[in-house]
Amino acid sequence: MAVTARLPSRLHHTAFVSKDLEATRHFYEDIIGLPLTATWCEVDELFGKERVYCHLFFGLGDGSALAFFQFANAEDQAQFGPELTPSPFRHIAVNCDQTTQDEIKGRLAKAGYGEAETYVLKHGYCTSLYVTDPNGMILEFTVDTPEAPEKATERQAKAHSELARWLAGDHRSNNEYR
Repeated sequence: MAVTARLPSRLHHTAFVSKDLEATRHFYEDIIGLPLTATWCEVDELFGKERVYCHLFFGLGDGSALAFFQFANAEDQAQFGPELTPSPFRHIAVNCDQTTQDEIKGRLAKAGYGEAETYVLKHGYCTSLYVTDPNGMILEFTVDTPEAPEKATERQAKAHSELARWLAGDHRSNNEYR
């Protein structure tokens, strides 16, 4: 059983490396609508070498942020860059209401992101709009169902026993929606 501990209050920021900070800024600020809240231009001794980089922050409604780095040196960019094997299991998911999700979908369409570049998936407990940013990062805008808070309480009560069941080899689905 987990020890009861004080929890962090919220996500402060996530951090990713960008291929092109201006393309990243355009996507997150001009299309998605997240304000650019800070730009840090930095020179630091990191991992045994002086690194020169720029670090952007895009604000979310709760005060947290999505952050992106780009390195001035091509070798640093190659060492830390975003060229990971794309995977739908590596993504950023942010919560929003239906109106916000619809507005983002509209802005994406207006910017030329069609059905080939976006998709909606109904998970049962939420409905998600997916799009890939200019860095290859998948971004998910999630709208919870009205019963999600009640279901979250139920899921938390069973979380340890369901994990133990699955780890023991019982791989039955417990998503009653799908």
